[in-house]
Amino acid sequence: MTNKVINYLQETQQELKKVTWPTWNEVWQATVVVIITTFLATAFIAAVDFCISSLLRMVVT
Repeated sequence: MTNKVINYLQETQQELKKVTWPTWNEVWQATVVVIITTFLATAFIAAVDFCISSLLRMVVT
């Protein structure tokens, strides 16, 4: 059991050395894209919610 764990950890370390890690600039750009996309999605959902609510208020009243 111990050998399997040690083997797993060694293989994991070897694979992580092959990874191409993003630069800070790439991370920053991806973060900005996520924030803008989240804001736009939130604005869209709020606008649709407002429109549907207004329509339902007009129908019910």
